[in-house]
Amino acid sequence: MTIHRAGVCGHPIAHSLSPVMHEAGYRAARRSDISYDLSDVDADGLAGHLAGLDASWIGLSLTMPLKQRALELVRRAGGPVDDVAAATGSVNTLVFSGPAPAAYNTDVAGIIGALSGAGVTRPGRCAVIGGGATAGSAAAAFARQGANAVDVFARTPSRAAGVERVAASLGARAAVQPLDKWRPGDYDTTVNTTPVGASASLAGTAGRGAPGTLVGAVLLDVVYDPWPTPLASAWSAAGGTVIDGAAMLAHQAVGQIELFLAEAARRSALQSGGDGASAADAGPDRHAAITDAVLAVVRGRGD
Repeated sequence: MTIHRAGVCGHPIAHSLSPVMHEAGYRAARRSDISYDLSDVDADGLAGHLAGLDASWIGLSLTMPLKQRALELVRRAGGPVDDVAAATGSVNTLVFSGPAPAAYNTDVAGIIGALSGAGVTRPGRCAVIGGGATAGSAAAAFARQGANAVDVFARTPSRAAGVERVAASLGARAAVQPLDKWRPGDYDTTVNTTPVGASASLAGTAGRGAPGTLVGAVLLDVVYDPWPTPLASAWSAAGGTVIDGAAMLAHQAVGQIELFLAEAARRSALQSGGDGASAADAGPDRHAAITDAVLAVVRGRGD
């Protein structure tokens, strides 16, 4: 049996849950021919790491600080870049399906999957808290779900210009405002991308109203450990619906797993004498099984 190799790279990387998520996904897909490794690689070392991979490698998951560097390298090599990676300027997945790596972003799909899993398929009036790369992914997710406008709240609005550019590239307008202007009850859906240290002050804002103030309002808090965050607790106490960051983490991993499974299947078909064009054994049942398995390991473990 030919072993197809994949793995995750970043710096630091020892805390990553990617290996347990991917291993659970491949077991759910009944594929024992994919191994998944972990490598500590910084931005300066990524080009050399890629050059050292042999033909058994089918793909890589990428975390910080490699997401922008990977996009530079793929473009320099003439590899394909999916539209979400191009819009966000961020790559979290490489697939080795041709002479140059193909670049993908499954972070946005992870947010959409987490929202959709809680019944949010149209975000309505939507807000993003934060101004960094994850905030850009959240704005992109809202745009992909059909939002024409996104309100972005950041402690330093000038640092959120990238979020505006991401939203505009996908057809949505992002209005950046100071964080103290955020009023939770004004929005149907809010994604908080700030770290847990900011949660206490945000919880104070969310908890100002009477019980029931946030009934019908949805919060996706990208933090998953420790859980619940002060913001998540305050939101629930006010009657709102809370989605934990574990759901987002799991759904972005499922996107990577599906890409790697498709590449492994394509190669296996070629080795068997086929053309590889229809090789992937994909379908809703398999996808659901993978998603359930990955969610189970994420919610059963913490970083």
